[in-house]
Amino acid sequence: MKRPTTISALTLTTGLLLGTGFALTTASSAMAADKQINFGVPAWPGITVKTEIAHQLLAPLGYQSKAQDIGLQVIYQGLDTGDVDVFLGAWLPAQNPMLEPLEDDGSITRLATNVTGAQMTLAVPDYVYDSGIKSFADLDAHRDEFNGEIYSFGAGSAASEILNKAIDEDTWGLGDWTLIDTSTVGMLSAAKSHIANEEPIVWVGWTPHWMNLELPMQYLSDSKNLFGEGNGASDVRTLMASDYAGANPNLVTFFNQFSFSAEEQSWMIKQYGQEEKSMEEVAKTWIEDHPDRIEAMMKGVKTQDGQPAWPAVKSAFSL
Repeated sequence: MKRPTTISALTLTTGLLLGTGFALTTASSAMAADKQINFGVPAWPGITVKTEIAHQLLAPLGYQSKAQDIGLQVIYQGLDTGDVDVFLGAWLPAQNPMLEPLEDDGSITRLATNVTGAQMTLAVPDYVYDSGIKSFADLDAHRDEFNGEIYSFGAGSAASEILNKAIDEDTWGLGDWTLIDTSTVGMLSAAKSHIANEEPIVWVGWTPHWMNLELPMQYLSDSKNLFGEGNGASDVRTLMASDYAGANPNLVTFFNQFSFSAEEQSWMIKQYGQEEKSMEEVAKTWIEDHPDRIEAMMKGVKTQDGQPAWPAVKSAFSL
């Protein structure tokens, strides 16, 4: 069935789990030079806004975008099967166990880093850190103070997989700890509540995110590098289904130039996730405030009818 070619607003849809498979979209990424781009988007504010920025920039070029609002493991499965074309949130090395097998078999193509200065590891409030709990090695001696609980932001996330493995293997004495898997909102609500009462809490923290601007927090050191080298220093990559990348070199060029600083993405997350502005508004504001960056992203990119992309985008946004 031919996909519609009209430009529409970014639509968030929920993937339907069916046993070990799932239903996402009706067409495969293997279709050549398709005008529709199917994004995989977990419930993370930064990726939601970045995806909306990509949607708004590509619409004047003749591309229609759809965002599949699904979990991380389903996104990787979709990239493998061709039901997801692009994913803007490959946090590495945390997601390497999901990425590397599919990259090795040629299903996924790794494109450019799309955010610089990222980090993910366990965090505690300033007052907990100042009390002497400065590393993963210090946690288990204070287990009762934490009720033996570590807060994370969603079952199936790379962070949760890392911590579940640490618990299973009793790394750092965490074998009798419990992972409280909630959502990003739930996890940070718990952090705020504990901080308001000056109670001990340990959670998965990362940058870019507004938490680094709003919460009195410190990252724990980890000589075992559970979250990766450099105390969880992360490389956030854009991934594309390989068949789709091969059929759409124009989009490969665009996404290899589509990037932000950690500070810029933290601003996006704060505007959308905390101040509750719409993703459309946040994306449009960032685009209008950064014409030089947008022009650089469009270098060598074409519209669907083969014209230079920058004049079309410049006109669409009155840049």
